[in-house]
Amino acid sequence: MSRQASKLIGSIASKIFANPTTSSRPPSLSRSFNAAASPSPAVFVDKNTRVICQGITGKNGTFHTEQAIEYGTKMVLRVGHPFVQCLGGKRNPLMGIPLEAWGRANWLLCDWVGSGSAVGGVTPKKGGTEHLGLPVFNTVSEAKAETKANASAIYVPPPFAAAAIMEAVEAELDLVVCITEGIPQHDMVRVKAALNKQSKTRLIGPNCPGIIKPGECKIGIMPGYIHKPGRVGIVSRSGTLTYEAVFQTTAVGLGQSTCVGIGGDPFNGTNFVDCISKFLEDSQTEGIVLIGEIGGTAEEDAAALIQESKTEKPVVAFIAGLTAPPGRRMGHAGAIVSGGKGTAQDKIKILREAGVTVVESPAKIGVAMLEVFKQRGLVH
Repeated sequence: MSRQASKLIGSIASKIFANPTTSSRPPSLSRSFNAAASPSPAVFVDKNTRVICQGITGKNGTFHTEQAIEYGTKMVLRVGHPFVQCLGGKRNPLMGIPLEAWGRANWLLCDWVGSGSAVGGVTPKKGGTEHLGLPVFNTVSEAKAETKANASAIYVPPPFAAAAIMEAVEAELDLVVCITEGIPQHDMVRVKAALNKQSKTRLIGPNCPGIIKPGECKIGIMPGYIHKPGRVGIVSRSGTLTYEAVFQTTAVGLGQSTCVGIGGDPFNGTNFVDCISKFLEDSQTEGIVLIGEIGGTAEEDAAALIQESKTEKPVVAFIAGLTAPPGRRMGHAGAIVSGGKGTAQDKIKILREAGVTVVESPAKIGVAMLEVFKQRGLVH
């Protein structure tokens, strides 16, 4: 989608949302942001999540905000009865609407159901301007107060990313998703300490692809078109392997309930246990895919949780780095075997002891999950 089209869509949405009870719209479809707070999402995000972008006017912030707008915009036209819906998907959501529908439409409603609600952005010294049709603020606190945002996507360069995370934490947003790669680890140590002292804000990342609940909310850099609303929860340390698992679970017809890329840095905000705990409680999630790698003990902790929970939900896992030599970092900063701990062999052994189906190739994730579903009578 072009920037001009994104800006047009954003402008239409902001005008409609600013006047949620126009006389041309029936009460049943009116949307008011002063209504009672929505219940907490099952796994961190849903269609009610209201997102701001920190670094929205930068190159990456602009591009991925455009992608979120394109993924999420839903146009609804009332053409007599029944309603005619045109979903954005990969296409410009303004396309594909019959010309005669425009002439007979009683009203037009923009609803940002696919990317939660993209409500604004933050760039210091650019407050009061507009970008992609969305308002820009100087601080996260200002953006939250004006837009009622409860989540943030961070596309800020590494030297300033930790400060951006801290600003979002101090504003007490519910969720912060930091995409930035290469943040100095001593900066993240301070961020981790601050996160541990509070209970309001959850951080996903840094150095991660983000989080997506297909058809409802997309925060991050993942390609939205490969996702399909479905039954499998995916949590991964690897961005690339996340996409592989998504593509495969979509291909075998299972789809995804929620997909979380937690990132591969040694100091991150959300781990396997955090995500799997949510997946175990989520009624939409009927199976879980865990993609781990060498280094640390996050996978072992996840195995302990799975075993203790006695869950009947099938879990399929893949551990990257089977041939990695000790002491050699493989890709992510946290992917290193040190002190004889964190080897792929150990992680695989512990996961299998917990009842997890561990595949030896990422190409087998989808087929393995489908097979377990069949064995347990979850598909025909």
